[in-house]
Amino acid sequence: MMLREDLKHRRLYYDGATGTYLASRGLEAGELPELLNIRRPDILIDMHRAYLAAGADIILSNTFGANALKFKDMDASATEIIRAGVANAKKAVTLEGRGYVSLDIGPLGRILEPVGDLPFEEAYTYFAEMVEAGAEAGADLITIETMSDTYEIKAAVLAAKEHSDLPVFATAVFQEDGRMLTGCDIETFLELVTSLGVDAAGMNCSFGPEQMLPLMAQMAEIATIPLIANPNAGLPVIRDGETAYDVDDDAFADYMVEFAKLGVPVLGGCCGTLPSYIEKTVRRTKTIPHIAPKGGRRATVSSYTRTIDFDRSPVIIGERLNPTGKKHLQRALIDGRTEPLLAVALSEEEDDAHVLDVNAGVPGLDEARVLPFLVQSLQGVTDLPLQIDTTDPDAMDKAARIYNGKPLLNSVSGKRAVMEAVFPVARKYGALCVALLLDDDGIPETANGRMAVAEAILREGARYGLSEEDFLFDPLAMAISSDPDGAVTVLETLSLLKKRGLRTVLGVSNISFGLPERDALNAHFYAMCLASGLNAGIVNPSSPAIRAAYRSSLALLGYDAQFSNFLDTASNELPKEAKDIEHSLSYAVAKGLDAEAAALTKKLLQTTEPVDIIRAQLVPALDSVGQQFEAKTLYLPQLLRAADAAAASFNIIRAHMEEMGTRAKDKGRIVVATVKGDIHDIGKNIAKALLENYGFDIIDLGKDVDPRHIVDVVKKEHILLVGLSALMTTTVPFMEETIHLLHKEAPEAKIMVGGAVLTEDYAKKIHADAYCRDAMASVRYAQEVFQH
Repeated sequence: MMLREDLKHRRLYYDGATGTYLASRGLEAGELPELLNIRRPDILIDMHRAYLAAGADIILSNTFGANALKFKDMDASATEIIRAGVANAKKAVTLEGRGYVSLDIGPLGRILEPVGDLPFEEAYTYFAEMVEAGAEAGADLITIETMSDTYEIKAAVLAAKEHSDLPVFATAVFQEDGRMLTGCDIETFLELVTSLGVDAAGMNCSFGPEQMLPLMAQMAEIATIPLIANPNAGLPVIRDGETAYDVDDDAFADYMVEFAKLGVPVLGGCCGTLPSYIEKTVRRTKTIPHIAPKGGRRATVSSYTRTIDFDRSPVIIGERLNPTGKKHLQRALIDGRTEPLLAVALSEEEDDAHVLDVNAGVPGLDEARVLPFLVQSLQGVTDLPLQIDTTDPDAMDKAARIYNGKPLLNSVSGKRAVMEAVFPVARKYGALCVALLLDDDGIPETANGRMAVAEAILREGARYGLSEEDFLFDPLAMAISSDPDGAVTVLETLSLLKKRGLRTVLGVSNISFGLPERDALNAHFYAMCLASGLNAGIVNPSSPAIRAAYRSSLALLGYDAQFSNFLDTASNELPKEAKDIEHSLSYAVAKGLDAEAAALTKKLLQTTEPVDIIRAQLVPALDSVGQQFEAKTLYLPQLLRAADAAAASFNIIRAHMEEMGTRAKDKGRIVVATVKGDIHDIGKNIAKALLENYGFDIIDLGKDVDPRHIVDVVKKEHILLVGLSALMTTTVPFMEETIHLLHKEAPEAKIMVGGAVLTEDYAKKIHADAYCRDAMASVRYAQEVFQH
């Protein structure tokens, strides 16, 4: 397609803000802009033509929220709206004689499981319906934008790739600290979308060009695909009673020059950027030379928050989530209980594993059903990347699909049938592969023989589009009890692989099978392998001997600058028995173990008063998690999982108290609502969950709530605190109207506000009592209000 060629050789320009333009043409506050595709196509065609005339190459169809989840109860279906939206854009392109039409896909407005309640495949289906409608209507590309969750991005990208052959661009919303709402950093976002095969990626919305520029500079250093920068026209302000933005078109264009100099080849605008912004951006940047992406391919895996680069320093892959020889784990998998496996995962995480191997290979178990469920359950309590360990291709495909991040697949080999089964999975999901150095003739006895298998795997992998960076080669440790030369052969193979520039992984403990003192033997062999160039060891991270071998090797091999890891870890090492204590309720809540939290609560209620459980266990746990969230050492998924675990405990306590004829005293009653015209309620729901778990009684009025209704409820129920949320710029006037009515008719009520379009200064100007930048801020303000 011509667009892909254009992307390689010249700068491309997106259009600007749809909502801001439509508001200037009379779009009513709270009116769904997508409905104008059918009701007022002339306005949409005018808008697209204005941006094309300004120099835009890519215009977004007015379909940002046109999904079946949002439009299920509307007169027009999402498919009809999309077809009309693409048709309007195509007509503008025809009239102007130039331009590409992009199907515009925004977030669904729900959080995906296991943190939220929307199943991954259901989200995928909504996106697939949008893609099919847009492709059939004649879109030239697909833009997935304004995303704050990598899992939702993955669902949308897979839908785009599997239901069309159109180019796919993806942009995400970042905070000023360089992380998305769910904790994903810049590197991890890029690794995910690049591995999934998008054609270009970057940032949009979030904030203005000044705040976006340093983050794009970080992205430009590591990107291997073309980048996109579509900032807002600064931050929202109120001028003459109207919502505006604080960066004018001249200043905006000056900033965009700096983006172009960084090597960002796709430029445009988001909220507040009218055609003049695009026109001046094009004029000032079009002669700046096109720069190819600077980054290089790397051997990496990722979760939804972090990336592991196997070239940076040796990686520990925890081996304990494997039921082989572990009857209690086998029994748990057969019974469908995840608690024992989640406990093992958290133990390995606390023992500084970097990646967790996950295996569900129990005889008679439907691995294709159990492994994906286990992967998703584990990602609910740990953000460590996972190694999907299975010989079942169907189970591998399903687990890699449901995995939130770039997975590590264990394993492929030089066997023809195995490569034919695994390589398509690796290609589709952008996975890194463990490659066992054996083939249809078995395991070669010599290092040179194993190297020949590695070369054969690379040649076959290249046919599927895989490169050296897509493999970790396992030279296969054979038990020295049966093969006395087994260790020597592995060390020789590791040295040859390192000399060849290939990355390596090894299941270390196999070497000692059948011998006593296995832990000591494994640790010494592990140190020898690290010295021979091993990139990743599949080991028991809870073994003191293994940890000591790892720390010492890093210090001796120059990976541990100033011996910080060696000294810190040695001084904090706990005796093994200290780590085997029974989990407390506080621990279960903090780690998001809802089933364990419920069980521990039932046990505690046999000897402890409910109020003491709340005061001594639940509140301290929630406070600790909240403080970590505020310090940005823990992120939204963990925060919500902790809230779920606390809710499981509170439910047990409430049921117990009702049975005993008592009731827990609420700390205060709060009304929460998403304002009129706005149907995005993720932020409101997150705040509600946390407030409830801190003991507040929440009256949730839902979304798209009329100001009059909010005021009536507040007056009737004598409410002292109201929480209002808005995501869309066009609905902020209804927030201001609601605040005005509340101050007039219920002056005793305090009002806290939050949402992506708000700032502290903006909140003050619309006379809110408090601006809450996140859910924990709403908890803190509520505590302040009800202390008085």
